[in-house]
Amino acid sequence: LPENYENMMFCSDDKHPNDLVHGHINQLLARAVATGAPLMDCIRAGSLNPVRHYRLPVGLLRTGDPADFIAVKDLLDFRIQATWINGQEVARNGKTLLVRTPTTLPNRFAAEPLAAEQLRVARTGKRVNAIVVHDGQLVTGQEWLEAGGEVVGPGNDPLDFKADPKRDLLKLVVYNRYRQAPPAVAFVRGFGMKSGAIASTVAHDSHNLIAAGADDESLVMAINALVKTGGGISVTATRGIPEVLSLPIAGLMSPQDGWEVARRYESLDAAAKLLGCTLAAPFMSLSFLALLVIPRLKLSDRGLFDGETFRFSPLFGP
Repeated sequence: LPENYENMMFCSDDKHPNDLVHGHINQLLARAVATGAPLMDCIRAGSLNPVRHYRLPVGLLRTGDPADFIAVKDLLDFRIQATWINGQEVARNGKTLLVRTPTTLPNRFAAEPLAAEQLRVARTGKRVNAIVVHDGQLVTGQEWLEAGGEVVGPGNDPLDFKADPKRDLLKLVVYNRYRQAPPAVAFVRGFGMKSGAIASTVAHDSHNLIAAGADDESLVMAINALVKTGGGISVTATRGIPEVLSLPIAGLMSPQDGWEVARRYESLDAAAKLLGCTLAAPFMSLSFLALLVIPRLKLSDRGLFDGETFRFSPLFGP
């Protein structure tokens, strides 16, 4: 930073709603200053540089500029006390002063409710090709597991290959939400869930509906809860009532107060961990399991995909 302060900016990617409650760029400023970096260099990287680089129509406190600025408690932790835009105070002590206006809720959502039978998987080989999730990582692994676990389903059908939470083997589903299509089903390890299911319509980059669960009934409940609301994130305990955060704007955003969204997201995160999930950020990890360009194994709405060979991959093998 001291050598390149004129060409640097602070940024964060994929912040959770409950993280944003505690701060954003101001947190990065505080961390930079705490390392001993020059104060004005840090402030420049957090304010002036992005305005100039992106040619933003934002005032820079010069004569004749619109009054766009924040007031902070001090220049150590940068806790924001108030915000002004174009000379109008729009927030104070974490509460908005903007007048709420109604808006349309654009959302292309054509998916229909699923039945548990639609998630059944025919075992066609002796081993199953499993995605392996690593906590805090977007890159996934691959593991071939013996398909000799819980394979007997309704009617003692040996071709109904089920999730096996005892082996940390969950069923993963990607369901196209833009048109009518059958769900794609695969298997994933690394979540650690012992029961229930989680689902989300935040699933990079196509944002189809994605879900992971320990049994088909919980999976369809979590999925159908989001079909009903037109998108969001959900958690279903075994034979329980789904807990849902609705995201009616494109299945990605909420029109509700940000503090309430943060509270609901935190509640869902805790509910997922009560199911046994050992990941630090269950919904973040889930959202990237459909991003095919990051190796290795991912699941699209058309099937299991290998990001290293850039080809579809079989679900079972010899």
